[in-house]
Amino acid sequence: MSIHPLPPARPPTGMGRVPIARWFVFAGAATAVAFLAGVTLIMLMISQVRELGHEPELAARVDRLNIALVVLFVVILAAGVALAFIVRFTVLDPIARLTEQVRTVAGGDFDHRLGVERPAELAELSSHIDSMRRRILSGWRTATEQADELRRSNAELEQFAYVASHDLQEPLRKVASFTQMLEQRYGDELDDRARQYIHFAVDGAKRMQLLIDDLLGFSRVGRIGGERTPMDSDAAVRAALENLSSAVEDTGATVTTGPLPQVLGSPLLLTQLFQNLIENAIKFRGDEPPRVRIEAVERDGMWEFSCADNGIGVDPRHADRIFLIFQRLHPRDVYPGTGIGLALCRKIVDYHGGRLWLDGGSGGRGATFRWTLPAADDAAYS
Repeated sequence: MSIHPLPPARPPTGMGRVPIARWFVFAGAATAVAFLAGVTLIMLMISQVRELGHEPELAARVDRLNIALVVLFVVILAAGVALAFIVRFTVLDPIARLTEQVRTVAGGDFDHRLGVERPAELAELSSHIDSMRRRILSGWRTATEQADELRRSNAELEQFAYVASHDLQEPLRKVASFTQMLEQRYGDELDDRARQYIHFAVDGAKRMQLLIDDLLGFSRVGRIGGERTPMDSDAAVRAALENLSSAVEDTGATVTTGPLPQVLGSPLLLTQLFQNLIENAIKFRGDEPPRVRIEAVERDGMWEFSCADNGIGVDPRHADRIFLIFQRLHPRDVYPGTGIGLALCRKIVDYHGGRLWLDGGSGGRGATFRWTLPAADDAAYS
């Protein structure tokens, strides 16, 4: 199986740039030079001894020493040649084969088997590497199958979303419309209990329509309008405030921001993220007019945003529960909504590779939400 090749290997530095074969050549050349120098020096010394010695016995001993040294030099030379052959046969050739096999796998042919027979250490190493290759390849194939299944599941989800947005909402509109027409036409003949029932029916249909719309928005995160590009986060805040202008004006809310950076994200999704968080701060307000502060600081190559308000706050015990879909901390008649807003915010942040959490250490009244977003290439303040 051929898949995308691996990135190039990191180039060696310092003495590591010299291949192992060249190290052996250098060592062999130095040994040969030393050997020849020793032979030459000993021959010179023997020649000088012969010139000084006149006794036959001394000359005979020098001749025997000369023969012994010649034999010794021949043995050393033969041992050196044999050692060079052994190193070449048992070390250099297996390393070269293993290197070529690794290059083939790194080039994208992950089905190529790795293995050398000698020496024992390299054989064991190649066996472990090949075992890791098979395990990684098996995991990759499993992940590919799961990705294909996920794509099929997403296609079915998109089809369901289409059905939900059209086929399910049309009956709800009819229920609400005809129930209201019933009240208008026969209003004089209905008592208070009947009007209450009609109100419940219309309200239930409208809430179901709102719930379907929110579920559609939740399912579409990252699939529709989710292309990530370098963008100005301050522009997303301004767009969110434009969408919430009526709520801001009606409640007397004040929304301020610090310097906001360039991030890598989807303008549509980040506008929705800021809009949901600001809308929550306005909705869950206290006795005073809402005050919302949005800031950002850089931490470890990511931008950490914060949205702080002076509202009723969130009990730290529910710090994780509030991000679950359909989880509500207050009755619907006190604070309206479907319970999807914060779950949608977390899904948007997760899609961008960040993290969203409730800051439990802010202290005082209100709530502070923090989240991280990746910095753009030019992550300068706007």
